[in-house]
Amino acid sequence: MKTRKILSIALFALVFGATSFAQKSVMVGGAEMYPTKNIIQNAMNSKEHTTLVAAVKAAGLVETLESTGPFTVFAPTNEAFDKLPKGTVDTLLKPENLKMLQSILTYHVVAGKMSSADLQKAIKAGNGKAMLKTVNGGMLTISMKGKQLILTDENGGNSMVTIADVFQSNGVIFVIDAVLMPKQK
Repeated sequence: MKTRKILSIALFALVFGATSFAQKSVMVGGAEMYPTKNIIQNAMNSKEHTTLVAAVKAAGLVETLESTGPFTVFAPTNEAFDKLPKGTVDTLLKPENLKMLQSILTYHVVAGKMSSADLQKAIKAGNGKAMLKTVNGGMLTISMKGKQLILTDENGGNSMVTIADVFQSNGVIFVIDAVLMPKQK
């Protein structure tokens, strides 16, 4: 009987420990990002991503980012959007600029789920740089400066990853400090 009780306690501890590890959440914008929720469910709770969420809604991309994916999303903060020239965000949110807004937002998304470890392996294999094809068809270059992941857009603009590996049920989010811009076609 004593052995059975010890085994039960050990099994409970193992299951509880594994569940706790699997359910690890990350704080972003003052809110917990739960790996059991999708990209949109989590992003809507981040106080640092209200501009991004508004833009995703205006672009009609909510359903896409709620789908099974998986996606790797490089999510600019409100401060990143504030770095754009004055009036840019308001202009992009206008219905007549829908295609441009969609292009910019999908330029921040890569198909598949890549962790920072995956990105670092790709950078190492590429002798210091890796190319990522975005959902909009453009390319991002990712490299490292010390231990920091750096994204470079097609125009030479840089953005630094400030929070990595925010796992979601349908992918992973990397919080970035600047908006990436695709080449104008």
